[in-house]
Amino acid sequence: MDLKWNADKYTQDFSFVHEYGNDVIKLIDMENRTSVLDLGCGNGALTNRLAELGLNATGLDASPELLKIAGETYPELTFYQGDASDFTLPEKVDIVFSNAVLHWIAEEKQTDVLRCVYRALKDNGQFVFEFGGCGNNVLIHEALRQAFTDRELAYKMPFYFPTIGEYASLLEKTGFKVVYAVLFDRPTELKGDDGLYDWIDMFIKTPFDGADKEVRSEIISDAVERLKEKLYREGKWYSDYVRIRCKAVKDKG
Repeated sequence: MDLKWNADKYTQDFSFVHEYGNDVIKLIDMENRTSVLDLGCGNGALTNRLAELGLNATGLDASPELLKIAGETYPELTFYQGDASDFTLPEKVDIVFSNAVLHWIAEEKQTDVLRCVYRALKDNGQFVFEFGGCGNNVLIHEALRQAFTDRELAYKMPFYFPTIGEYASLLEKTGFKVVYAVLFDRPTELKGDDGLYDWIDMFIKTPFDGADKEVRSEIISDAVERLKEKLYREGKWYSDYVRIRCKAVKDKG
């Protein structure tokens, strides 16, 4: 998915994305592990956290805007620009870590991602990750679909949100052994009075391809109004996140 990010706004207003990643890091078995790739590293905040834990941490991301922030903020770390579904590392690593990334990648490319991760890992290496699972932001996407339909426009779901069963099957077919997997609701507070509008404006991109700014703004405002009863509570906006959190090991067979 080729997207242009407002990297400064992402870093300032959506820090919860990497902050939640700190809990995912707890799944990593650090014993005798020295190297990690942060796949979809974004602004590098979690790459740096992994480095603080004593790992030789590198990051890979497709966004030059976010990588610029990462490089400027953490100049001592190494970051690569690359595609999660088509990458090769100079050396294999003990761990591949990924937070809030895999749902951005089309379903038909998921096997390519997993093959790249498998190839990047040493034997018995760990793949630890979290991303949007089945039911993620279902209220938001339904409100947008309705707003599009009212204008005789088609809303195309821009993300991949699988069940645990679906994704575990892909992992196993690639050669991984799944040792931990959970699907859970995580309602997430959004920042500011326009929190939901800003969230949609930041993260929902491709359905608006070809739409002018006025139409885009109108549709987002319509969706926000539809969602006020369900996602606005005690003066705060929330997004209806559902996440898959998983740990898989490269099985030598």
